[in-house]
Amino acid sequence: MDNVLAILLAGGAGERLFPLTRDTAKPAVPFGGTYRIIDFTLSNCINSNLRRIFILTQYKALDLNRHIRYGWNIVSRELGEYIEVIPPMKRVGNDWYQGTADAVFQNSQSIEVENPAYTLILSGDHIYKMNYGDMVAWHRAKAADVTIATILVPREEAGRFGICHIEEDYRISGFEEKPQHGNPFPSIFDPGKVSASMGVYVFNTGLLLEALHEDSLNPESTHDFGHDVLPGLLNRARVVAYNFLDMNRKESLYWRDVGTLDAYYEANMDLVAVSPEFNLYDQTWPIRAFLPQQPPAKFVFAQEGRRMGVALDSIVSAGCVVSGGRVLRSVLCPGVRINSYCEVEYSILLPYAQVGRYSRIRRAIIDTSVQVPEGANIGFDREADLAAGYHVTESGIVVVSARQYRTGEARA
Repeated sequence: MDNVLAILLAGGAGERLFPLTRDTAKPAVPFGGTYRIIDFTLSNCINSNLRRIFILTQYKALDLNRHIRYGWNIVSRELGEYIEVIPPMKRVGNDWYQGTADAVFQNSQSIEVENPAYTLILSGDHIYKMNYGDMVAWHRAKAADVTIATILVPREEAGRFGICHIEEDYRISGFEEKPQHGNPFPSIFDPGKVSASMGVYVFNTGLLLEALHEDSLNPESTHDFGHDVLPGLLNRARVVAYNFLDMNRKESLYWRDVGTLDAYYEANMDLVAVSPEFNLYDQTWPIRAFLPQQPPAKFVFAQEGRRMGVALDSIVSAGCVVSGGRVLRSVLCPGVRINSYCEVEYSILLPYAQVGRYSRIRRAIIDTSVQVPEGANIGFDREADLAAGYHVTESGIVVVSARQYRTGEARA
C-alpha cells in the first residue's frame, strides 16, 4: 500500500446529528463507549496497512484535532508514514470547502507532492470493517480508472441508497439515487439484491486530479463526488464496482451510516445485544481509539432494597461509577456516574454525564457533561420531553443537550 494515499473526509457539519454536533464535528462524536466515530475508518486504514492518511477537517474541529493528535500518533514518520490533519487553507480560492469533491480539489497540491499512484477517498462517519488493500487489488486487477465500493442490500430497501447499475465486466454504467419505483437495478453479485454505493472510492490519481479540476470550473456543479464527479466519469473512464467483503465476520454484512440521530442510536444499540451485530472483540481486526487515563469502572451498593449498583447487557467504560442505580441495555461512555435509585434503560450516556438520584431514563441520548437533576423522568412522555426543551426524534429517541443541563450536583 506504499503507493496509495488515503483522504478521509471529516469536515461535514453533521446537521442531522444535532444537537450532538453543536460543539464538535460529526466524526468526533463519541460512539460505542470508548470510541469516536472516526476511529472505525482510521482503524480500517491501519489494519489494511495503509499508513499515509490526510484528514480534511473544517467544522468545529478542535475536539477532533485533539483526538487525532493524542490517540493516533502511532505511525512512523521515519518510515514515511503519517496521519495528517489538514484544515481548509483556501489555496485555490476564497471559499471554504463547498462539497466533498471541492474539499479534495482544494488540497490538490498536497496530493501532487505525495505523488501516489492511487488515491482512496473515505468518509469519517460510517461504522464498518473493510480491508482497503483488497479493494485496491481489485482495482488493479480490473484495470479500473475508478473503483466504487458497493454493498448488497435487499431490493425493498433500495430507496434508502444510491444504487449502481453494474454490467457483466463489473463496469458501472449508471446510478439511481434512492429509487422509489420498486424496480431498481439488480446486482451482478446477487441478482436477488441491489448494489448500493458505500461512499468509498479508489481513483487513479492522475484522473482524480483532472476530474476535480474540471468540476471546479463547472458553475452548475454542487462539487460532490456522488452527484457530480462520478456520474461525469461514467462515459469517459472505466468505473468498476467492488463488492464489499466484510471483515466483521458475522452472518450479515455490517455497514452503518450514523449520520442521523436515529441511525446513531440504533448502531449503538447493536453493540449491547447478547450477540452483537458488530464485533468489537475481534483481536485480528482491532478498533483503536484514544483512551484517556481513567480508573476502572465501579459498581457500588448491593442487597439493600432497591439500592443496587448493577448494569445488565450494557457497555460500561472506564471511569464510570454505577452507585446504587440500575442500568439495562445501555452504553456508558467514560466518566459517567449513575446515582442511587436511578433506572437507565436502552440509552446512551456520553462522557462525564451524571444522573441524579431517583431519575428514570429510557431510550435517550444524554450529551457530554450533562448533569440530570434528581427525580428527572426522560423518555416516558413525549409531550413532557418536548415541553422540557429536549430534542425528540421521529422514532421517539430523546436527546438531552449539554446546553440544557450544566449545573447541579449528583450524590451517591
